Amino acid sequence: MIELGILFGLFLVTALALIFVLLRRQNSKTENADGLLIEQARRLQAQNDRVTYGTGAVNGYMPTVRDPHRR
Repeated sequence: MIELGILFGLFLVTALALIFVLLRRQNSKTENADGLLIEQARRLQAQNDRVTYGTGAVNGYMPTVRDPHRR
């Protein structure tokens, strides 16, 4: 019975800590879009890398429509 009390006590402490962390955050808006632009550039680079270095390109298959190095 003591073990259950300790278990539920730990659950309660964890829940209170999570609530505290969530309430402590500020709900401010982003003032600029630098982070979004960086994320977009990284996503496009990853997409190009998947096409360029994918199994089709490495194994000698015909390049796909998205391949920027198409002939």
